[in-house]
Amino acid sequence: MKAILDNRQWHHDPKHFMANGKILPNPEQPRRIEVLQGGAEAAGCEFEAPDDAGLGPIAAVHTSEYLTFLQNIYRRWQYIDGAGDEVIPNIHPARRNDGYPKSATGQSGYHQADTACPIAQGTWEAAYWSAQSAITGADHVIGGNQSAYVLSRPPGHHAFGDMAGGFCFLNNSAIAAERLRTTGLRPAIVDVDVHHGNGTQGIFYERDDVMTASIHADPDRFYPFFWGHAQERGEGRGLGCNLNLALARGTDDEGFLKALGTALERVSMHGADVLVVALGLDASIDDPFQGLAVTQDGFARIGVALAGLGLPVLFVQEGGYLSDSLGINLTRVLDGYQTAV
Repeated sequence: MKAILDNRQWHHDPKHFMANGKILPNPEQPRRIEVLQGGAEAAGCEFEAPDDAGLGPIAAVHTSEYLTFLQNIYRRWQYIDGAGDEVIPNIHPARRNDGYPKSATGQSGYHQADTACPIAQGTWEAAYWSAQSAITGADHVIGGNQSAYVLSRPPGHHAFGDMAGGFCFLNNSAIAAERLRTTGLRPAIVDVDVHHGNGTQGIFYERDDVMTASIHADPDRFYPFFWGHAQERGEGRGLGCNLNLALARGTDDEGFLKALGTALERVSMHGADVLVVALGLDASIDDPFQGLAVTQDGFARIGVALAGLGLPVLFVQEGGYLSDSLGINLTRVLDGYQTAV
């Protein structure tokens, strides 16, 4: 399987995030790249660097205002007397149509949904090349490859069109799906991360040309809390094109695979001819977030189920944090898929 990685993704090295009122070490560490690369190579992946397709494919799903913010906010932050080493918001607007301040502090609150997406010196560069990796992966599928794996880091599925959140800055899966769509394909996105893909949902919520489905731990008591409920089905032309399958905390292989079957049936009914898999591995029973309880065998079965749809598949890396099984789980998904194709 072809695989895409740009080593400039190492340059994003966040130190902190805040949870439950405590400042904690950020789990979205650069070493994830090394572990995930090893897991993909164990499944036979051969890595190459992405091409630079420029800002156009990124701006197809993100506003120019937001991209200007991401590209410049770290430099601007340095002019604030006594500012911290990372851009972390401390105030947020009540509504998206509230005023847009000139202040770097105010704009950080507008464009960063939470305290889990700190921006430092290398963040924009890493996020840019993470997105370019997803674009190149999409181009491989457009070129006739049955599958490709993209090691995108930082991840992307919590990023809205104009807002970062949850370790995510540019929505790699959405960017890839839009790239596929512009060539005449009809993509669907299936998100298997333990957290709801709220940014992806938001980007396509009023559209019917890209179907979105997310399988995740129930957000009633789990991040991102405000999105990911069953009643969120899309709006306008997008009504019925968004599917949320929220699972009880601790759901095991059988429960997860049943939900995945429901999602894949909906993909078929949408008439999709290509599938983007937002490949979070943090549904693992070993993941630090402890949301769901998918085993290594369960991840292999996920790969088999995805192959059973009979569509070209682009795997785009989302979450999955450092544990003894992280790389193994990636190997099992990709092996399961390749064995069943």
